[in-house]
Amino acid sequence: MEQTLSIIKPDGVSQGLIGEVIKRFEANGIRIAAMKMLQMTKKQAQGFYAVHKERPFFESLTDFMTSGPVVAMVLEGENVIEKNRTLMGATNFKEAEEGTIRRDFATDIEKNVVHGSDSPETAAFEISYFFNQFEIIK
Repeated sequence: MEQTLSIIKPDGVSQGLIGEVIKRFEANGIRIAAMKMLQMTKKQAQGFYAVHKERPFFESLTDFMTSGPVVAMVLEGENVIEKNRTLMGATNFKEAEEGTIRRDFATDIEKNVVHGSDSPETAAFEISYFFNQFEIIK
């Protein structure tokens, strides 16, 4: 069974969208194998987004991701990475399809409510960044 990481970003938490996002996952056959709310430090956010450290948006992204609590989840299911990315919609919410989380709730390209791993390799790194093996329910 494939796993991926999803994060409800600070804007999603502050808008009260935790339940709505989880509802959409579960309604589409995605199981939540682990979940926690946390507030990242700047150093933690920089480590998580290290792949983007040379990009011009790195500072604003890590500032945003530390601006409030987030909900990190391990999602599980058949083709869960692809399924999750379809439910989230395009990173730029203006390009996201109708009915996707980002199209329905995002306010700008950074404040786009959710993050999701884009590959099995990224998912493995991201899951282990937030969860240890004892926190993931098989």
